Formats: sequence, structure tokens, C-alpha cells
Amino acid sequence: MPIHALIKFAKLKIVVEEWVSQNDIKGIGFQCWTSIEENFGIVPCAVMSYLSDSLVPSACEVDITGTLSMYILQTASGLPSAIVDLNNNYKDEEDKVVLFHCSNFPVSVMRKSKISYQEIISGSVGKENAYGAVIGSIKKSIFTFLRLSTDDNMGCIKGYIGEGELTDDKIDTFGGVGVAKINELQKLLKIICENGFEHHTVINLSKIKDAVFESLFKYKNWPIYIHD
Repeated sequence: MPIHALIKFAKLKIVVEEWVSQNDIKGIGFQCWTSIEENFGIVPCAVMSYLSDSLVPSACEVDITGTLSMYILQTASGLPSAIVDLNNNYKDEEDKVVLFHCSNFPVSVMRKSKISYQEIISGSVGKENAYGAVIGSIKKSIFTFLRLSTDDNMGCIKGYIGEGELTDDKIDTFGGVGVAKINELQKLLKIICENGFEHHTVINLSKIKDAVFESLFKYKNWPIYIHD
């Protein structure tokens, strides 16, 4: 990272940490583009990565129910959660999907990582204003995924939950990336599309599906689809 970007990153980290501490903040939905790039000159991804690794889950794109999903999995496992885009299928394998973000992944979920510039937004705000993205690949691991969302018509919170395996399949792209194997993935994708769930989901490198489902369905009475 250029030194001017590193200094801005440090300043933002200190200010947000103080705000979190003073207000007992449990999680953040960050408005991550394009205002902060245009007015401050960095992307906030690395700050969000640091916060999530410090167990203050930080979701991008002001995804508040994504933040809640991160917090729930974190609370159940004691481990940081990451918010990911459910992207394309991996090659022609029907049970494998690409997980991607620009990214703000906590570095503890990654095999190796570095801070660089965010390639997507650099096309509109310039590379010099786009440093701060965490680049690298996710560890091979079991994982639990959870997505909560609001249903305006029903006036409730709904969601889906399941488990899978993060593989060591290689993929050549920018940002933070991983490949996940989820049994009967096409069925899950159909559920996601038909019920209007967002493209974000949350992953946690732990096996906690049953405990979390029991809490959300039995005690909160939220309609949760469990992907077995």
C-alpha cells in the first residue's frame, strides 16, 4: 500500500474502534462505496477485516441482516464470520460454487492475504483512491453458512442455514475468493432465488448448523430453511 493510503487506513481504524468502544457496538453494516473513496481516498475493506477478526462483525454494502447473520454464527462458534457473494458455479461441478468478495474477509479465514487496491471500484474512482482491499484465498475447512433477510410482505425475519466444505480448488481472479462444496447446491440456489434472498451469504469455519437452527427456529420462531 502507498504510505498515504496506509496512514488513512490507520486513521479510519482508530476512529471506528473508538466509536465501537464508546457506543458498545456489536456489529457494523458499512457503506463501503463510493462516498468514502471519493471523499477520503481509500476503500474501508481492511478496516472491516480487522474489526471482524476482533469479533465486531463488519458487513459491506450496509447489509444489516448480513451483519446479524455474522454475529449469530460468531456467537455460536466463538470464531469470526465472513460475508461473501454467492457467485458462479465452479466449472461444470453442480455442487461447487465460487465465493467472492472485493474483499473484507477476516484474515484468520484465509490461507494467505495481502492488502492491495480494489479492482472493481478503481475503474470509477481511480487506483490511487482504491487501496485497502484484502486479497487472498479462503482456507480449506468445513463451514456453516447462514443468511437472514427481512420479508416485508410477511412482516418477519426469515433465512436459510446449512453446512458445506471449503475446498482447495484453484481459481484465478482478484479480491478474496474461495470454492465451496455444498451437497445439492442447485436445490439451495433455487430456494434462494424463489424466496428473494440477497446475493450475500455468511460463512463461519465451524460446524454449528443444528445449534443455530434450533435457536432461530425454536426460540425466535423465525421461518428458517435448513439445507440438509
